[in-house]
Amino acid sequence: MSTTTHDTIDTAHDEHHHGAPKGLMRWVLTTNHKDIGSLYLWFSFIMFLTGGAMAMVIRAELFQPGLQLVEPNFFNQMTTVHGLVMVFGAVMPAFTGLANWLIPMMIGAPDMALPRMNNWSFWILPFAFTMLLGSLFMEGGGPNFGWTFYAPLSTTYSPDSTALFVFAIHIMGISSIMGAINVVVTIVNMRAPGMTWMKLPLFVWTWLITAFLLIAVMPVLAGAVTMVLTDKFFGTSFFDAAGGGDPVMFQHIFWFFGHPEVYIMILPSFGIISAIVPTFSRKPLFGYSSMVYATASIAILSFLVWAHHMFTTGMPVFAELFFMYCTMLIAVPTGVKVFNWVATMWRGSMTFETPMLFAVAFIILFTIGGFSGLMLAITPADFQYHDTYFVVAHFHYVLVTGAIFSIMAAAYYWLPKWTGNMYSETLGRWHFWCSVISVNVLFFPMHFLGLAGMPRRIPDYAIQFADVNQIVSIGGFAFGLSQLIFLAVVLKCIKGGKPAGDNPWQAADGLEWSIPSPAPYHSFTTPPEIK
Repeated sequence: MSTTTHDTIDTAHDEHHHGAPKGLMRWVLTTNHKDIGSLYLWFSFIMFLTGGAMAMVIRAELFQPGLQLVEPNFFNQMTTVHGLVMVFGAVMPAFTGLANWLIPMMIGAPDMALPRMNNWSFWILPFAFTMLLGSLFMEGGGPNFGWTFYAPLSTTYSPDSTALFVFAIHIMGISSIMGAINVVVTIVNMRAPGMTWMKLPLFVWTWLITAFLLIAVMPVLAGAVTMVLTDKFFGTSFFDAAGGGDPVMFQHIFWFFGHPEVYIMILPSFGIISAIVPTFSRKPLFGYSSMVYATASIAILSFLVWAHHMFTTGMPVFAELFFMYCTMLIAVPTGVKVFNWVATMWRGSMTFETPMLFAVAFIILFTIGGFSGLMLAITPADFQYHDTYFVVAHFHYVLVTGAIFSIMAAAYYWLPKWTGNMYSETLGRWHFWCSVISVNVLFFPMHFLGLAGMPRRIPDYAIQFADVNQIVSIGGFAFGLSQLIFLAVVLKCIKGGKPAGDNPWQAADGLEWSIPSPAPYHSFTTPPEIK
């Protein structure tokens, strides 16, 4: 890394004297990676609870057959905005927050490479989500066409608030692209001397690859929503068959973004689990380099499988076979990862603190999601599963017990480093067991609803699905309430607790554990030497 970059960063830091500034403006104007990381993490938690409240409306409506609480149109708005808030507001900002907090500390850098852009990439998010949620109060209601906003539902039949939805998506996309550029520039240019590529922690590797995915596909989403906007308000007909357009083209464009997006939401999880499992197994990670290559392979393959979401659109058999085989191929590098985590635990002297509990649950439950994904990959079988609750069960196993469980594992694992205090292990275990039991009561029965033919996104259903839906709704409410324990753990830990020490897990490896706890406002003013 050039000395000039260092000097500029140091002078930038000297201008903000060495301790953390005080007061509200500290958070508005901050360019410190730890502050921005905290802002992202709190924002994502607020969005997680908001999206969760919408899920509660959905599950309350589905508790019994018949229309109970809300109008079908409002039910559709809830399913749509729940999906958008969870994907763009909860999961992605949480990973960006972890990246901001951890990447500079893991690579021995003083801060992120582009600190002012970092501040901006966070602060435009609250505006985007205010706009998106505000659309629910407009005449005609908010977006009601599913989070995938298929045309013509989003063009011909949508409410006027679609314009706000499009603008909100654009701003979220800009935020993601800026965050991703910052991650790439930081990792490429600011590694400590001696930190070669194959010495990078896996969390840094997974985020580097995720950042390239974001830069590649976010503009595709921008193109899709712009075409929706002009179709609806400016008389174009990209997706309107009456004007010579093609609604199936929308699906191709959307899923060319949407499938890599799924991996954007899971690759950083792989990095988190690869940090936690070795620590609590007291063994180095098995097969480090194969993990790096597997992550890169998943990222490349994620661009070749998008049409497996579209098997029922009547594509030619050759295309169906191509996408079926490519989708099955992704199971290979994913299987490598699961094998490596299990091999790391094999004969290790394991202990089960809360981060490890979440990590083990992640490995088991994410694998279940992977298996149902393989079932969906088989074209003739997919004809039966498509648009049923089986699909809902599949992607929630990947995104809730996958992405969200890994984020919780990360929070428990690094909280002592962030706050300098140990969290309450008892409360942490309560949170884990309540979450892991309720999440399976919530999502596992959905597989059977789907196999029995219950379609997704419906506010009412036939009487034979009633019992299972009741069980699912009870699981949903229990899972929602369990997250309040998590909030209590975090607040209690910030307030105080047993002092954590620099390396509370003893066996944890990595540069972030070499600095004091709580992590000082500026971690590495002089870069450490990596042996």
